[in-house]
Amino acid sequence: MKKALIVVDMQKDFIDGSLGTKEAVAIVPNVIKKIGEYRENGWEIFYTKDTHEENYMNTNEGKHLPVIHCIKGTDGWEIPEEIQVSEGMVIEKNTFGYFNWGVFDLDTVDEIELIGLCTDICVVSNALILKAMFPETRITVDASCCAGVTPESHKAALETMKMCQIEII
Repeated sequence: MKKALIVVDMQKDFIDGSLGTKEAVAIVPNVIKKIGEYRENGWEIFYTKDTHEENYMNTNEGKHLPVIHCIKGTDGWEIPEEIQVSEGMVIEKNTFGYFNWGVFDLDTVDEIELIGLCTDICVVSNALILKAMFPETRITVDASCCAGVTPESHKAALETMKMCQIEII
């Protein structure tokens, strides 16, 4: 079986920075363990980074979420050292979902698994994009490696993904 892991936006600003939560902090050990499992098996790992510029507050997103976060080059934009991004593809995205998954050879994998932050924004967005692009590929989300803006919105996003035939493990 060939698998690919997508680690969504495990950046300092979402863990314990400007948009951090205790739930996000709590999943870090699970995320590290999951990445280790993929490394041991030689499976592909992709990392996304929410990436904004200095003009963030003037963007549509900034007007709806007026909290400065993940400004390219800042400490909050970085993935914590303990997550150890030593291999794999790092993808900078300027919005919730990434639209160029087709440039990767993901149609040859048996399963695409997503983990990361925030379940109710970027994880669900990417999971739905991937399901639409690769409808016959098993798409999974490990709930123990995800956290939402709130516990309630995390649960709601998991239910939305279930309804779209994304498996929650």
